[in-house]
Amino acid sequence: MTLSDATQARFAREVAKYPKEQAQSAVMACLSIVQQEQGWVSPESEAAIADYLGMPTIAVHEVTTFYNMYNQRPVGKFKLNVCTNLPCQLRDGQKALHHLEHKLGVHMGETTADGLFTLQQSECLGACADSSVMLVNDRHMCSFMSNEKLDQLVDGLKAAEGKA
Repeated sequence: MTLSDATQARFAREVAKYPKEQAQSAVMACLSIVQQEQGWVSPESEAAIADYLGMPTIAVHEVTTFYNMYNQRPVGKFKLNVCTNLPCQLRDGQKALHHLEHKLGVHMGETTADGLFTLQQSECLGACADSSVMLVNDRHMCSFMSNEKLDQLVDGLKAAEGKA
């Protein structure tokens, strides 16, 4: 994979934030840039980032696979990450995941046939008291997600896309 000039310029701005000998510190920012541009981080993208930062490809892959915010395969337009860590499970996190599986007609880890939703579970989102909690597209935290609120969220996103 060849990085575009625009992508390389974005990488350079991130790398410039660190001492020259610590360019690899920008790996997470570079992964985020690739994901913003392509929707996911392919093995070829990992290799291109590794080449750019002067680090082993496996080191980039380790970062990609450690954090669930990096998509390792194409995902739907809306990625729904439901917290199923123990505190949230005790407060209906697992039930929220099952409700969404039923509503969307997919299992955890799958994408709807229309490419609109990918449903995932996640580890702690740091809002245990607000369970059930979920993160939409790695950016928007939703708290106290009852079945009714889950339905409203999904229906609202579908309506915004003209697929209701």
